[in-house]
Amino acid sequence: MGDRTDRRVKYTKMVLREGLIRLLHTTPIDKITVKRICEAADVNRSTFYAHYTDQYDMLRQIELELLNDIRASLEGYNYVEYEEASFQIMIRIFEYIVENAELCQVLLGENGDRLVQKEIMTLVQQTGMRAWREKNVLGNELMEYALTFGLNGSLGIVQQWLSGGMKQSAREIAEMVINLTYRGLSAFALGISDDTIRDARKQVETERAGEPREKKRSESEQ
Repeated sequence: MGDRTDRRVKYTKMVLREGLIRLLHTTPIDKITVKRICEAADVNRSTFYAHYTDQYDMLRQIELELLNDIRASLEGYNYVEYEEASFQIMIRIFEYIVENAELCQVLLGENGDRLVQKEIMTLVQQTGMRAWREKNVLGNELMEYALTFGLNGSLGIVQQWLSGGMKQSAREIAEMVINLTYRGLSAFALGISDDTIRDARKQVETERAGEPREKKRSESEQ
């Protein structure tokens, strides 16, 4: 009897969740009522209230499940070889997104809750960059800026990937995040000389100064 009840509860929560996710693709949570969720899931309201207090409570429980799933995916890694571990972590995270595409498109998309997105990406970044923290190669204050940079950049990549239909594989996106984040941090940790910065600035100024001349030459040749 107990197993049958558990299966019934799981099924009910599953159809309610699917109903809410479908609605969230086109409607913000503050415009979704419990009645609409129940209609989408073909469940009566008394059944809904047996599990959730309202639509916001239901959404938060779904968000927490996502966070816990990601946390569980990250806990089993050995961080001795931090770069390889970070790469494997990123692959696993993007594989999870592929496996739960509809949910992640809602929660991690451009219309998702920014605070929840920050929670998720902070968890991923802090886990993946644990070795950088332990080595303290950038110092505490600079490391926080680096984490913020990595967090926002990674979230932007995820959102573009989701909105573009996830055409790249999980491995390809993981490589992109690793290269943009970790390679950049490595270069920063080694330091960029003042001469390099001055040369880059001079190159930009030279190119800009040449643009009007090139434009005039092109116009005169027409």
